[in-house]
Amino acid sequence: MNRIRSLLRGLTRDQAFALAGFAAAMAGFALIVWSSLSSLIDDYQAYSTASELLDNIEKRGRQAAQLTPPGGGASGSPFLEGRTVTVAGAALQQRVGAAVAQAGGNVRSSQIDLQGTQAEQGYVTVTVNCEISQTGLQPLLYDLEAGMPFLFIEQLVIQTPQSSSDKEGPMRVRIDVSGQWQVEK
Repeated sequence: MNRIRSLLRGLTRDQAFALAGFAAAMAGFALIVWSSLSSLIDDYQAYSTASELLDNIEKRGRQAAQLTPPGGGASGSPFLEGRTVTVAGAALQQRVGAAVAQAGGNVRSSQIDLQGTQAEQGYVTVTVNCEISQTGLQPLLYDLEAGMPFLFIEQLVIQTPQSSSDKEGPMRVRIDVSGQWQVEK
């Protein structure tokens, strides 16, 4: 204890100011380091929150894409594609067949009508007879009418299973779908 007193007595006024200045500088430096670290922690927390938000948004986007029926996106030409009306009819037949298969149904037969009542306006119609479950019918209809090219359901005939033991079985469906073909330029 005597040693500390003698050391303090030995300090001159200039040395005391230097020591106080050094202590103040060290305290200021510690304050700056603490402030920087605090700011860095806040920035990291903001980054983490933004990253989680982005992940949630991307996850919702992927879920929405999975919920959208195939071919249901409104992209592409609104007209049937093909150099000739026959090729356009075949494309329509493939489109409807793929939609039935995607909805869990089976195409039994199909027929393209290139000379129907609306053929003069450029419409092509395909008649498809298929079997599909009751739960698959709504996604099928949505896929056909909401996607591209623009397709119109002209007629829909549904026959439910006749036997009481087969009530859960597939329904027989006849669907007439038309789309407009436009000559490629």
